[in-house]
Formats: sequence, structure tokens, C-alpha cells
Amino acid sequence: MATTKDNGRPKERRAIVIGASSGIGREVAQLLMADGWTVGVAARREERLRELGAAAYRQIDVTDDEAPQQLRELISELGGMDLFFYASGIGKQNRELLPEIEMDTMQTNALGFTRMVGEAYRYFGEQGTGHIAAITSIAGTKGLGPAPSYSATKAMQNVYLQALEQQANARRLNIRFTDIRPGFVDTALLSGDFRYPMMLRPEAVAQSIVRAIRRRRHVWVIDWKYRVLTALWRRIPRCVWRHLTFL
Repeated sequence: MATTKDNGRPKERRAIVIGASSGIGREVAQLLMADGWTVGVAARREERLRELGAAAYRQIDVTDDEAPQQLRELISELGGMDLFFYASGIGKQNRELLPEIEMDTMQTNALGFTRMVGEAYRYFGEQGTGHIAAITSIAGTKGLGPAPSYSATKAMQNVYLQALEQQANARRLNIRFTDIRPGFVDTALLSGDFRYPMMLRPEAVAQSIVRAIRRRRHVWVIDWKYRVLTALWRRIPRCVWRHLTFL
């Protein structure tokens, strides 16, 4: 993704990472900084952001109506934005369909995602160029009974990014998109008594994400085992899928 100015000097690359206080977002922010990016970070836990040593940081709650304006302020403080990386999200199993879990998930993964990715898209639309990369999930492939709102919001994120990509092309905007779909990752999001199968290390996932961004992948499933699994899932007819039991 390296670019140069007219005088031949490397152009400064600026990235903003939303959800950088922990997990994959934090790992990606550190990798980008090590790769020479000027990075701004945001999350709800401000004290964790200070520890990263990023060029700029801001406390942002993606469920807050003021979050888009706060993102614009962070962009201004950083001096611009070339890459917007979105790693914020929540997810819980909800076999009893408790309403607070469903609504909290919708607020963060659907409304928060739309609020922040939409603002990044508008910024890049004004700028004329940019790259939006977002962590969604393999859970968007099919409706998973143990986590209804989580799988539904991840499917929504997949389709939203696809729609924005189509719109950007229709408007002749040079905006790239990377939809990143990891399998189960060993982070606080999946902490608890249950041990998920085929768990991935966040460090390895972050490295794969940075490679996908560098190579400008459109959709990237992590890793090969989950690429095989989701390909199989897509081929299972609905009449069979409804009788399957997961986790």
C-alpha cells in the first residue's frame, strides 16, 4: 500500500483504528505503527488507549450519537485519514433470547457499525479516496441459533459493506473495502466457561488482517479451516440447517 509524493518521498500513511483498547483492534494498531503508519486510535476505555503510544487517541463510544463528530475530530488531530479500520463489536450466546442481550448487540453491531462506517465513507467521499476495512465474522454466513442477534448483525455488516462498495463504484469514488471475517478468536469477546473449537490466536489473526489490507482484498475469511467450513455452510439447504445443533 506504499505510495509516493511527486518528489519521490514516501507519503505519510494515516490510519484510524476503532476498537483499539483490546483484542484484535489493539494488535492491528500495533502492527500498523510498526509498519510505519501514523495511527489514531479510539475506544471506550481511554486509559488503555494511552498505553499504545499512538499519534492521537480519543475516547469514543460507537453507540453514542456524538461518535461521528468525535471521529471527525480525531481525523483532524491526526492530520487526515487514508485507512479506517473498524474492530468494535460485542457478541454473546443467547439461547434463552434475553432481550437485553439482543438489544445491546443490535445497538453496537448494527447501529454503531452503521454510524461509524458510514461517517468514514462520507469522509472518504469528500476526500475522493480511502480504504475501509472492518471486522465482521463468519457468523454472518448463516443464522446461528445460539447467537441470533450476533449472527444477524454480522450478516447485516457483510451486506452493508457490499452495498457501499457498489455505491462507491457507481459514484466513481476511489474507496477500497475489505470485509474481514474471522472464525473464533481467543479474545475477551469469547471468554467464559465454554471452550470454542478451532480457536485462533489474536496475534496471528491481526497479521493476516494487515496482509489482507496491504493486498486490498475485498473479502477475507480467517483462516483456511473457516474458509472450508463457511463454503460448506452455504451449501446446506434451509430445510436441513434448521435441524442442526451448534455449540
